[in-house]
Amino acid sequence: MEFHRENLKLKSLSGRTSKVSSKLLAGKWDAGTSITDFTGMLPDVLAVREMRKLARALVQARHTGAARLLMYGGHVIKCGLGPLLVRWLKEGVFTALATNGAGSIHDMEMALYGSTSEDVQAGIKDGSFGMWEETAMHYGKALERGQGIGRGIGLEISENGGNSLISPIAAAVELGFTATVHPSLGSDIVHPVHYVDWSVLGREAERDFNSFAEVVGNLAGGVVLNAGSAVVMPEVFLKALSSVRNLGFPVENITAANFDMISQYRSATNVVRRPVNALGGQTVEVTGHHELMLPLLDVFIKAEEEA
Repeated sequence: MEFHRENLKLKSLSGRTSKVSSKLLAGKWDAGTSITDFTGMLPDVLAVREMRKLARALVQARHTGAARLLMYGGHVIKCGLGPLLVRWLKEGVFTALATNGAGSIHDMEMALYGSTSEDVQAGIKDGSFGMWEETAMHYGKALERGQGIGRGIGLEISENGGNSLISPIAAAVELGFTATVHPSLGSDIVHPVHYVDWSVLGREAERDFNSFAEVVGNLAGGVVLNAGSAVVMPEVFLKALSSVRNLGFPVENITAANFDMISQYRSATNVVRRPVNALGGQTVEVTGHHELMLPLLDVFIKAEEEA
């Protein structure tokens, strides 16, 4: 059999189902366009649709009273987004926070001392990386309060003149929301320092896991968003979800979302796909820099509220 291009069987475009039409194309905006109108002019494809889906789910969950859990890694705080997370708590966008050890340390340093994120490479050469007395001292005192790592850090910040306007953990504690911290032993700069007793750290981490599991157990019809935690929070979330299902909590039909700068296996699989495939609901995945994507999500939320 020979190949002849002139014998290809062609069809008319008039009978084709196309994925993109002129209705989906970008609109026109200028300096006078409101920021929420701007979202309506974006092409209604791919990540824009994902943003709209998540914004709609968050607004609907707030109206129904379903839980809205934000899990995040340290980079979200390092990118300057602490004030946004605080505002989300105050506006009721999210009802609970959970972060890894790095997220809690950057939060605490920013709130108490106005700066964070050292030059790791320079510090390795002389052994100064992570060897900061104030950070370890406050962290140790937060643990010794015996109220969980998240609540302990929040109280340590508030009672030592820290700025709760830029600290999601302190703001959550002040507002009466759950804020939990989930460390990986030996991975945080405070762990080698004598101010931090690992037996106390483990005890307080257990308290926070229990509190976190209660939040996860009430996610039915709610939303969970993981932003920038590639390993710890996806793993902790999966174990908590399995535990509450084991105990009979009716967690199902959730909106599970993941935002990260690159696609990561654990976050995409453990937070988004496995839970929704097993329990129903909808998935959202957005790839991009946190300092752009999370503020943009905020704009989509505002647009959804005005719709």
